[in-house]
Amino acid sequence: MTILQDSWFLTGRMMKHMTRSVDTIISVVVMPIMVMLAFVYIFGGAMSIPQESYKGFILPAILLFTIASGVGYTAFRLNDDVKNGVFDRFNSMPISRVAVLNGHVFTSVLFNFISTIFVLLVGILIGFRPQADLLEWLAVIVLILLTNYALSWIAVFFGLIAKSNESASVFSYLLLGLLFISSGFVPTETLPKVLRGFADHQPMTSIINSLRMLLTDGTFSQELIIALIWLIGITVIFQYLALRFYYKKMLK
Repeated sequence: MTILQDSWFLTGRMMKHMTRSVDTIISVVVMPIMVMLAFVYIFGGAMSIPQESYKGFILPAILLFTIASGVGYTAFRLNDDVKNGVFDRFNSMPISRVAVLNGHVFTSVLFNFISTIFVLLVGILIGFRPQADLLEWLAVIVLILLTNYALSWIAVFFGLIAKSNESASVFSYLLLGLLFISSGFVPTETLPKVLRGFADHQPMTSIINSLRMLLTDGTFSQELIIALIWLIGITVIFQYLALRFYYKKMLK
């Protein structure tokens, strides 16, 4: 119980920083919306997919774009706490050691989830009409939260090992790169053969396809299981790496 209480206390601290940062809000909320509008209204006319259908096609990728941008700031702020001695002060206080990391993870999940809601609402405002019923919406929420949670632990790991604030968030560009080499913006059938093989078997594609089927068709796809396996695996690996580094290097 103490771990959860301490974690939520630190989450409140970090949420204040996130919501008061204009730069964070622009990068995590405004920028994904601008990218979505650009792809729909500028590049959408060049796509083989009709514009109205393309709105639903691209929206899952934009939701992941939002999360990927957000976790970059999580890594940046965590590394900033490490470099400024905030972690040392927390570790000298009578609070759970794991709560220090959990605070950043919970903040990341909460802030990014709220950001994806804003992006989704803008998608609906420009004409996207979800076909999901209550069960599919619940699945969408769970999938977005799990994606947030998994990518947030990647952010925590890189935030801990980075030598500077700037390098801490570099990994988020790799996540964005994965988004562009996936089924997010164009069907993978249109990609060169080598890229298509990679795109079809990387985690972003499974997550995007699952969200797309839930939102646009109101159906569960087989790829949802693959996406869950990817997300659970990512969480386990990077949570282990982050905690191992934290206890070994930060608390020695």
